[in-house]
Amino acid sequence: MLALPSRGPFAALLFSVSVSGSLIAQAMVDPALAVTTVVSGLNQPIAMTFLGPDDLLVTEKASGQVKRVTNGAVAGVVLDLAVNSASERGLLGIARHPLFPATPWVFVYWTESSTGVDTGNVSQVPLLGHRVDRFVWSGSTLVFDANLVRLRAFQEDLNQVTNPQDPFSNPAPLQRGNHNGGVLKFGPDHKLYVILGDCGRRGWTQNNFGGPIPDDQFGGPVPDDAHTTGVILRLGSSGPIPPDNPLYTFGALLEALIGGPAGTAIGTSIQRIYAVGVRNSFGMTFDPISGHLWTTENGGRAYDEINRVEAGFNGGWIQVMGPLDRVADYKAIEVGVGIGSTGPTGLQQLRWPATNIADTPAEAASRLVPLPLLHYTDPQFSWKQVTPPAGLGFIGGTALGNEYCGDLIVGSAVFRPVAAPPSVMANPGHLYRFRVNQARTDLVFSDPALQDRVADNTGRDDWQTEQGSLLFGTDFGIVTDIQTGPDGNLWLVGTSSGTIRKIHRP
Repeated sequence: MLALPSRGPFAALLFSVSVSGSLIAQAMVDPALAVTTVVSGLNQPIAMTFLGPDDLLVTEKASGQVKRVTNGAVAGVVLDLAVNSASERGLLGIARHPLFPATPWVFVYWTESSTGVDTGNVSQVPLLGHRVDRFVWSGSTLVFDANLVRLRAFQEDLNQVTNPQDPFSNPAPLQRGNHNGGVLKFGPDHKLYVILGDCGRRGWTQNNFGGPIPDDQFGGPVPDDAHTTGVILRLGSSGPIPPDNPLYTFGALLEALIGGPAGTAIGTSIQRIYAVGVRNSFGMTFDPISGHLWTTENGGRAYDEINRVEAGFNGGWIQVMGPLDRVADYKAIEVGVGIGSTGPTGLQQLRWPATNIADTPAEAASRLVPLPLLHYTDPQFSWKQVTPPAGLGFIGGTALGNEYCGDLIVGSAVFRPVAAPPSVMANPGHLYRFRVNQARTDLVFSDPALQDRVADNTGRDDWQTEQGSLLFGTDFGIVTDIQTGPDGNLWLVGTSSGTIRKIHRP
């Protein structure tokens, strides 16, 4: 049975759906562009990587399978992993080495099942159940080669509300499996970049520095291997941590000062960090022209973002989402959501309720974690009320027309099935087009209402207010991966439609 993904704070934003139907027909704003379905019938596809023209690998979230698609048909299963797919977990990211096939490595981000078989049971996962593994492409299968890193997966938060009028009176355990990130991308530096969401943690990497509440029952808030969450990691493909990572020297210093296994765990985890203050993200891409890193980020109920990320980036979460000068809006929206009968419906964790949000930009800025070489940066663009975004990718080349070359396309994390009336969900999953300045450092807007870099939409999933100039395609549903393919066309992974599609000129 087809179900809408919930926008509630405890539900899987994207992936709690089992798709057995189809979506309403997608369309392009520009009639000169067309959409073609390359392959359909996939089971919650998430990400793809090209092996060559009309030859790619695609991950399926819940089945744990990597499938090969050649010439528009599934050629077979090349890898089958025992995954925990509860909520937003599962088989998520995939990326091939930049020197492929000379270096025949393919990297996969997945959530390990503790039972040895596929499971949707939220509790059946190791503490460090998110894995980034390296496989060797044999020509027909993926063969395990090495594990690069294990990341926090298990969530049991002592914050379920039993009395909404007194939320801290009797908190009870509540397990979740969300805010996992899961995107893998290689940069032009041939380093592997990994997004991991906050996994419900509230420690240093969530800008909760010196907070009085311990991070969880496994320790924290210091970022050891179980508490380095809400980050972008930068890894070497062959194993060693790149020594030019922004916190590499600081991590080595902490390792020496603390000593022992604890020092090693903390120091090594810190050395991998490229960016902090990330709530959760389903989109990461590199500009093929400048090499700059761009991401989408999902807010709770306020201020989804598009960011250009540099080394040492601090996105500000949990102290701020959206522009720093909008922190009062951020607080008002999140506090206004209130606390529900089964838990907080705003920022998800009662260990850091929305009432903690600062009242002024200066106060919020003063609370950011003071680690060396980290710097806060406002987002390039925000939606005041969550829309929300998912995958993003650049149009490389001129196959779609000179006017689109270098533009950034952002997909949605929502959809509306055929049988549902428009009132069920205001946003059926559109594509948005963003133009980049000549220096490739900023987004530029023709609409005067967007000069402040914020779409001041009026409610959750409102895609219409202040966004008419951004619309690129309509009714695409959940789109989690967007790439320019070897043919120069724009290829899209559609999770809710179970498809891979491409946008092209007929």
